[in-house]
Amino acid sequence: MKISSLLDRCLPHPFVSVLVALSWLMLGHSAELFDIVVAIILGLIIPKLIQPFIVRTPNIHWILAIKLFFVILWDIVVSNIRVAKQVLGPTKNLHPKWYRVPLDTDHEHVNTLLAMIITTTPGTVSAGIDQERGDILVHALNSDDPDAEILEIKERYEAPLMAIFNVKQGESE
Repeated sequence: MKISSLLDRCLPHPFVSVLVALSWLMLGHSAELFDIVVAIILGLIIPKLIQPFIVRTPNIHWILAIKLFFVILWDIVVSNIRVAKQVLGPTKNLHPKWYRVPLDTDHEHVNTLLAMIITTTPGTVSAGIDQERGDILVHALNSDDPDAEILEIKERYEAPLMAIFNVKQGESE
């Protein structure tokens, strides 16, 4: 019997196992031996029980995903400061706009994550993905140049997402 098949059977979703174990330890505010043993047992049992309900994640480029995570984290911090200044300043300086970001792919994961990133970054909200039109409707709290913002979204988020999932332009799942 291969070690990899034994590992796959014991840890069908290693990330979920680690997440469950760490969550247990954080919720208990304890790192005593008993709590660590319980966390390990839960980390082994719970992912096994929910295995039929978890879809295997596609092969992704983790290094690129981690880089994008830090780009998004930085953008969230900077956007929070920018939005706070805009909201606390005179409202006459706000120029809210609706615009559509055209999508380069039909890939469900890429488009869903892109919409989520847009919404997570303060100052913008994705109102919906229009699969027929192939775009995402976005509302910006303040936008003087929607074309520049569309270009920034595509370069900063969509292109890295496509690279993470190894998707070419115009490609779908």
